[in-house]
Amino acid sequence: MKRPADALTIDLFDIPRAPAPTGGSLDYSVELAHALSEALKKSPKSRYEIAARMSELVGHEIGKATLDAWTAESKTGWRFPFEYAAAFEAACETTCLQELLCRKRGSRILEGEEALLAELGRLDRDEQAMKQRRQAIRKYLGAKR
Repeated sequence: MKRPADALTIDLFDIPRAPAPTGGSLDYSVELAHALSEALKKSPKSRYEIAARMSELVGHEIGKATLDAWTAESKTGWRFPFEYAAAFEAACETTCLQELLCRKRGSRILEGEEALLAELGRLDRDEQAMKQRRQAIRKYLGAKR
């Protein structure tokens, strides 16, 4: 049951969402190039090794020059294909592309223990809601007798 809105108090359980996208607001090609570039810099592997691993994962050749073109802001004709995102992240051992997309959409990724804690919280919330529903049904049925 939702309580009436209090103009002076914020709802602590109100989850902020990303603002609704407007024309051009999701054109993040420069941010994508930076995210790719940063992941490549942070990786202990060379660009050649990353390109080789991506090639292995997608099943066709991706060269170092292609990686370079995807990260260069000046190469506007070169777009990073979405279908390579998982292979890029696996090769670089990162989640940078997921994180970028999540930032744009007002969400976030959870991994490992953090994901399990979130699931546990959801289960606890669902259990509490079922308990309240059972109580309401019992109260209703008790009032009818």
